[in-house]
Amino acid sequence: MRDVLVIGGNRYFGKRLIDRLIAAGDRVTVLNRGSASPPAGAIHLVADRDDEAALNSALGDRAFDVVVDQVCYTPRQAAIARRVFAGGRTRRYVMTSTIEVYEYEDSLVYEDTVVPVREDAVDPRTLPVDLQLPWHKPEFLDTHYGEGKRQAEAVFTADGTEFAYTAVRVAHVLGGADDFTGRLDHYAQRIRTGTPIAVPTENRPATYIHVEEIADFLFWTVGENFTGPVNAASHGLLTTEELCAAVARHIPAGKAVFQNVDVGQVSPFSFARSYGMDNSRAAGLGFTFGHVQEWLPRAVAETLGAEAGRRGVGASDVGGE
Repeated sequence: MRDVLVIGGNRYFGKRLIDRLIAAGDRVTVLNRGSASPPAGAIHLVADRDDEAALNSALGDRAFDVVVDQVCYTPRQAAIARRVFAGGRTRRYVMTSTIEVYEYEDSLVYEDTVVPVREDAVDPRTLPVDLQLPWHKPEFLDTHYGEGKRQAEAVFTADGTEFAYTAVRVAHVLGGADDFTGRLDHYAQRIRTGTPIAVPTENRPATYIHVEEIADFLFWTVGENFTGPVNAASHGLLTTEELCAAVARHIPAGKAVFQNVDVGQVSPFSFARSYGMDNSRAAGLGFTFGHVQEWLPRAVAETLGAEAGRRGVGASDVGGE
């Protein structure tokens, strides 16, 4: 039996990860601010992870085989966690990071290419960290999400960290009736009404992962020993047009109308740069990914369940589920 601490993770794929750990017989502790209770069978600790004293107090003398940090968004949070979990409190730390670490000002990672990017394109050991930026302000964090994750990774990989560490760089996640992001609904509403969908003039493809697959991946990572960043993405690229075609199949008489824009806000899953990740490191370590085209119909049906129900969609229409 492993002792696993999950920080955050009470919804979407974090909740699924906790369920998998409990089903495997692990002793699971969930730490959050108390806004939601964890799944049945988990131990619940309440603390604000930004308050170092409160975090130390809540943890007491507990130690864990693995910590899975679902809600580390800033280098300040990483610095607190690095101090709190030193001294033998854990042997392994898994941080949920993001594909957006590869997208930053003046980045050439995705410029004019559709070749999926490898982990070494962003090496956290070489990145500067600025703890004085206003990370505590939500409006700043909202517009610096990728930068916050990059600097958090840099804090954990700096010399002197006392535990093994890996960052799971998660592709765009789709699927599940509990998708709280509203991104597929954005497309569904526009397809239903014929409202134009804003996309860049040069609209690039991206990589995705199903909500169940990323939960499987994190569960697998808990039991592995590799360190450093790792990309988590299903095989295959997906364009905005392909995604909207899958959504349109669940909306009677719906039609996707695209509007090219050179400046201004575009729809959630449309990108001026290619947004694909190479998953060969994880595959080489032993994880088997699915293909986005295989699970996309099921993912859309899960999230747009009401639309699917009105059409009478059967098992054959949603990937055999």
